[in-house]
Amino acid sequence: METSVSREKSVRAFERARQLIPGGVNSPARAFGAVGGVPLFIDHASGQHLYDVDGNRYLDYIGSWGPMILGHAHPEVLAAIAEAASKGTSFGAPTERESHLAELILAAVPSMERVRLVSSGTEATMSAIRVARGATGRSKIIKFAGCYHGHVDSLLVSAGSAAATLGVPDSPGVTAGTSQDTIVLNYNDVAALENVFAEHPHTIAAVILEPVVGNMGTVIPTPSFLQALRTLTKSDGAVLIFDEVMTGFRVAYGGAQSLFGIDPDITTLGKIVGGGMPLAAYGGKASIMDNVMPAGKVYQAGTLAGNPLATAAGAKTLELLRDNPPYDHLEKICSTLGQGLQSAAKAHGIPTQLQRVGSMMTLFFNESPVIDWPSADRSDRKRFARYFWSLIDQGIYMPCSQFEALFVSATHTMSDIEQTIDAASRFFQTET
Repeated sequence: METSVSREKSVRAFERARQLIPGGVNSPARAFGAVGGVPLFIDHASGQHLYDVDGNRYLDYIGSWGPMILGHAHPEVLAAIAEAASKGTSFGAPTERESHLAELILAAVPSMERVRLVSSGTEATMSAIRVARGATGRSKIIKFAGCYHGHVDSLLVSAGSAAATLGVPDSPGVTAGTSQDTIVLNYNDVAALENVFAEHPHTIAAVILEPVVGNMGTVIPTPSFLQALRTLTKSDGAVLIFDEVMTGFRVAYGGAQSLFGIDPDITTLGKIVGGGMPLAAYGGKASIMDNVMPAGKVYQAGTLAGNPLATAAGAKTLELLRDNPPYDHLEKICSTLGQGLQSAAKAHGIPTQLQRVGSMMTLFFNESPVIDWPSADRSDRKRFARYFWSLIDQGIYMPCSQFEALFVSATHTMSDIEQTIDAASRFFQTET
């Protein structure tokens, strides 16, 4: 599709950044490696819109990869940050804001009896794994191919050809020794999970997963998979960790665990819990969390943990979500978007799979349902890249990878949804 949209300033900005920052970005997905071309450099955002340095406006379906559920630059969140900043940006000492945010989290997620604030989702999952090992006295961890839990050395592993394999490091700099206690399985594979517990009785410290996957695209757990996870970990004495960095306060106020009726032993949170500021959390049963120093012996610390600006943003966001829940609106508009995209693709003979939970969703260019990483991996990456740039040229900012979820915010309108479906329809027409 031809376009006259200028992105010259973004091109220059990227050229400059590449001389200063590895790859020109501070997080790999931002480089547009999965779709090609030059990433857009953003100047500002408001509500459901992003504005790049060239002055182009885009309907945003990323929301900073999930946190901006209330839309960008929400006035009450900004006011809370400003009020906190007026008193100082960091103290390195306890504040009542930390306890207030902790109370909000524990009230929203009943499976959590204690919570520790950290600064990133990676910190949260890294700490959760350490605490699980410390509490159980065991070493082995089970993770699932396609689930991303931050750039923790022991979790940067991928599955081999077998159904269950000891992890092979997925990145240079991660040693084989670091990942030798990580077992990788396919998501939704109950038989493989049962086999591993049978083969390694009372040696598995924890099982960690995204209860709705967002990092191979949106993949939904089967009821039998969830039930097996809870039954097997409980009977074996292993810790069940739900990584709700993405799903927490997104798919429901109480996270995915409230939708599925499964109480994990530890939950990790991020993104929305910090209101778009660098803040995350991990927490769970008191009997497990009281192993964390200074209550116990498992070491974890952070100079900026519980930062007053971040706790102010997070607390205000959670209060707004609690007091004026947007979830019915989010369900309605995201459902309409999903149905519209899939209908438009079908009308032009384009095979797709639409997978959604609440306000997170992925349109897979795939002929078969996506239940795990091997099935996700069969998606048509080249067609997705064309889809992405076609929508960018029409003022729609979708995730820059087939294997990421899109998000809607409370500020998206039905008119925005119709505009997006129309833009997608024009792309599908060019593919026939």
